[in-house]
Amino acid sequence: MSGRAKWVEQLLVWFSEHRRPMPWRDDPSPYRVWISEIMLQQTQVATVIPYFERFLARFPSVESLAAADSQEVLKLWEGLGYYSRARNLHKAAAVVAESFDGELPRTAEALLALPGIGDYASAAIASIAYGEALPSVDGNVLRVFSRFWGIEDDVLLPATRQAVRERLMPHIRKSNPSDFNQAMMELGALVCRPKSPDCVDCPLAPRCVARSRKLTHLLPVKARVAKVPHYTEAVAVIRRRGKILICRRPEAGLLGGLWEFPVGRREGREAMRRTLARGVQRQTGLVLDASEKRGTVKHAFSHFKVTLDVFACTVLSGRVIVSEHEEARWVTPAELEKLPLPTAQRKIAELV
Repeated sequence: MSGRAKWVEQLLVWFSEHRRPMPWRDDPSPYRVWISEIMLQQTQVATVIPYFERFLARFPSVESLAAADSQEVLKLWEGLGYYSRARNLHKAAAVVAESFDGELPRTAEALLALPGIGDYASAAIASIAYGEALPSVDGNVLRVFSRFWGIEDDVLLPATRQAVRERLMPHIRKSNPSDFNQAMMELGALVCRPKSPDCVDCPLAPRCVARSRKLTHLLPVKARVAKVPHYTEAVAVIRRRGKILICRRPEAGLLGGLWEFPVGRREGREAMRRTLARGVQRQTGLVLDASEKRGTVKHAFSHFKVTLDVFACTVLSGRVIVSEHEEARWVTPAELEKLPLPTAQRKIAELV
């Protein structure tokens, strides 16, 4: 297209030469683009590719995903993290199958109405799958253009994101929207990295304000994030007649719908066996003998960190009740393997 800025031309030439092969790029159908964009949120391409291929092999269409059991969807997502993405993907598939005859809406505005699709994903899907001229502005893009244009406003503020989006709008309208958005994402991922950006090989370097003013290490500006809290918990792997007790978390909230071992969170400096006994009795109604510590698992979530002391336990008294969970089951090790578990819980299972 004519009338494009020189930096846009340079960016698109660079992209044509350096674009990475990805399975959703080889066949950019709306469904495949949608699945890939949801999986790629806060997750690197190399991690996503095998998950994407397994997911598409099992759910090749909107209809097959909509008809699936939620537990199977979560199991295929196991280890990818941010499980609300999987739950919303499943809910959205049901809406698309029922209300749109299995065809993903063609505009970003319509896509925004689906569960789990926000401003960035709606613009990315609509531009890549349908050619809508709308910039998709994520962390990579904010980093690239805060440096390129020398923007010193906090990129975590919605107003800054909107200002970048508006400034990009006339440029994407003069380009192929799919290539334009993917080029920006690719540049942020491969060249304009958070640390040690490769300015020598950057197509935008000749006009980059941060590079010319030696501000690259200071941009983008982000408000100071509060210190991440750390919790210590005691986990019970309870065995009875060859089976293990496992509990399903409520559908709403963190790790909704996934399974976990009963747990207690430490209060103050109490002994960990006391933490275990108190927490597990509250959750399950069981009085335990926690005779053996099997190990420790550490895990970081988006908003906190946790250290999990794992104990092998037997039941002294009581019967199973369900208080804080949706469901509790006694399962064999083979059955446990088939249930969707968060990463930390899978590590616990491997200890015992």
